[in-house]
Amino acid sequence: MNESTRQYLVSAFQNYYSQADIRLPPEFTSREWGFIEFTSGQDTFMKRHRAFGSEGELHDYLRGIGPAHAYYSVAYYEYPGAPKMKEKNWLKADLIFDIDSDHLPGDINSYADMLEKGKRETLKLLEFLIGDFGFNENQVHAVFSGGRGYHFHISEESVLSLGSPERREIVDYVSSKGLNLERIFSKRDITGDAGAESAKMAVLPSEDEGGWGGRINRYLISYLSSLARDENAIKILTGFKGIGKKTAENLVEVFQDEARVASLRNGKMDALGGIKKEILETIVKQGVSQMAACVDEPVTADIKRLIRLPGSLHGKSGMKVTALSIQELEEFEPLNDAIVFSDKSVKIKVIKPFAVQMKGKDLMVEEGVQDVPEYAAVYLMCRGVAEYGSH
Repeated sequence: MNESTRQYLVSAFQNYYSQADIRLPPEFTSREWGFIEFTSGQDTFMKRHRAFGSEGELHDYLRGIGPAHAYYSVAYYEYPGAPKMKEKNWLKADLIFDIDSDHLPGDINSYADMLEKGKRETLKLLEFLIGDFGFNENQVHAVFSGGRGYHFHISEESVLSLGSPERREIVDYVSSKGLNLERIFSKRDITGDAGAESAKMAVLPSEDEGGWGGRINRYLISYLSSLARDENAIKILTGFKGIGKKTAENLVEVFQDEARVASLRNGKMDALGGIKKEILETIVKQGVSQMAACVDEPVTADIKRLIRLPGSLHGKSGMKVTALSIQELEEFEPLNDAIVFSDKSVKIKVIKPFAVQMKGKDLMVEEGVQDVPEYAAVYLMCRGVAEYGSH
């Protein structure tokens, strides 16, 4: 960006910080802080190893500098302002999850589409955190990053002392890495009358069992019961590897029978008759890929990571890094709710054509000088596709 653009953005960000309500993290005086400033050259670098002794000191810094990006450490340190990491004396760290929307599988049609996919993935992760790990909604703090995705922050005592290996295990669990279906579809010993006979019976975890076992039971029954009512069920089922027409017909028959479905909910696989567990595993693999959460593992595993400050602005979009309650997360529309700048007209010089949807409007700009709303001008300048003014 040129110098006039840099000055405009710094001024706009300073004006925002002069009245912004910034949500500081717990024990913020024990955190390392880092900032990236707007520059008119190509090179950007982070000013880090900062520490603040009071809320006012931090707010004064934000108002004075108007940084493009503001970060704090997930770690708590004894000496957060020490210039070298080994001198800081690590004490503990929040548990952080990052869903980066542009890293998710599948095609992306637009920025709005990408952000919506990211929100769905975030809600999927939330099911694990509450349903599997037992956190309640007020212990899991959601944040829209202001750019491409969402974060979850957890500052509960039970997780603060976890090291990187334990945090990687959590990511492995929610992403289904290392999930062994042989242990889900297991066999257990059963004993006949008076113990005279013994055999092994195939079993499935019941629907109310914790962890992946219960998840898989619920998925399998929900998916196949719904499919059994579909007139195209046979065609869909024979699309799975290893499932022929006869097996597909048997599956439909089983999952149309409420009594047999009830037995399966309790984990009794004999209700399937002669259908092999390998057939179920084929279907379950689809379900696992749908249920697993796509989390940025290096972010969670890094116990010294810097994370964006809720309430700050994202220097690549001009949008607000927005703290959200779980209820707010479901209704949140980032391209409307995270916009903080006004509708007043600003003159910009567009360097290359660009399209984005903001505040419910399709914004399309061509090369050349034009007037756009302030929120769009800031966004386009932050993205590097426009300069301030007409020169």
